[in-house]
Amino acid sequence: MAKFTATILVTMAGTAAAFAPVPTASTSSALNEFAKGMVGADGPEPMPFRWGGSKSSVEFDPIGFAERSPEWLNWFREAELKHGRQAMLATVGLVVPEFVRIPGEQFSFESVPNVLQAHDALLDTSMKQILLWVSLAEVMTLAALSNMNEFDRAPGDYGFDFMGLYPTDPAKQEEMKVKELKNGRLAMIAIGGMVTGASITGHGFPYV
Repeated sequence: MAKFTATILVTMAGTAAAFAPVPTASTSSALNEFAKGMVGADGPEPMPFRWGGSKSSVEFDPIGFAERSPEWLNWFREAELKHGRQAMLATVGLVVPEFVRIPGEQFSFESVPNVLQAHDALLDTSMKQILLWVSLAEVMTLAALSNMNEFDRAPGDYGFDFMGLYPTDPAKQEEMKVKELKNGRLAMIAIGGMVTGASITGHGFPYV
């Protein structure tokens, strides 16, 4: 299981580079804003067990990353977006093979009855190809990451939107940023639960 977990993390790494970037550069004139005014801090979701005055997810930062390390905020958001995008891809990738497989005997339901077994079953074939392409995609993002704070680039923005999904209206842009952020956060929690459920029960989707 440790081998599978390590490989799925490596496999997901770098896939964000293939995603259309949702955020665009934004500079906040109000330096005192929470997390430099980045989207995601004004969520209305109720959190009844949160200590302090607010019982919602507004400006939720219990460990104080935003206050203690403001110079790392762009890196934190880059990591959050990247892992969120990877997790969204992973949740789909874990469910779809339960119903549909690509052609090839080695990918058939008979050869790999449980999706979690795919790693060990395809270790010497498909997994090496996946690692190669993921590594290539990751290397292609190094230039942008190395210059994170050196020019006007928003975290997560790789300038890739071949389908033209990113709206031109500023209000719609902010809405899409929040949607990606929240769905990514949900997916990061979901993929952990899905893998855990599949490992414990030994069953496919819905892992019961």
